[in-house]
Amino acid sequence: MLENIYTELIAEHSQSRDNRRHLEHATISERGHNPSCGDEITLELEVSGGVIKDAAFNGTGCAISQASTDMMIELMRGKTVDEARRLAELFIKMIQGEVTDDADLDDLDEAAALKNISTMPARVKCATLAWHTLDTAIKILSK
Repeated sequence: MLENIYTELIAEHSQSRDNRRHLEHATISERGHNPSCGDEITLELEVSGGVIKDAAFNGTGCAISQASTDMMIELMRGKTVDEARRLAELFIKMIQGEVTDDADLDDLDEAAALKNISTMPARVKCATLAWHTLDTAIKILSK
């Protein structure tokens, strides 16, 4: 049952076009690339008053990288930059197997469904590509 939910979420988010677009008023655009498999994204954020007003991406890659990016954007929209950074760190720790308690992962919403990727080392970089890209963009904005 849990495997079906995971598979359905990956399929739904990897095929969604809602967040796959150019963001007309982006404050920052950051490219993320996974050289080990060729996945790449360009993440665009519109930040105003310390809040992520909108986010979008373009790119290519496996279903996991594309689904993870889509889930991340849905989660980040409307969050403060500080909250986005915290959530990105939490997601990365989850995928690295450092945070495993489901109660601690509630803030990740649907992205918590990717938790079991921590047991698939070849897929860790796919799942975290967007989250590392977001973290880099936030660091640049914070300078």
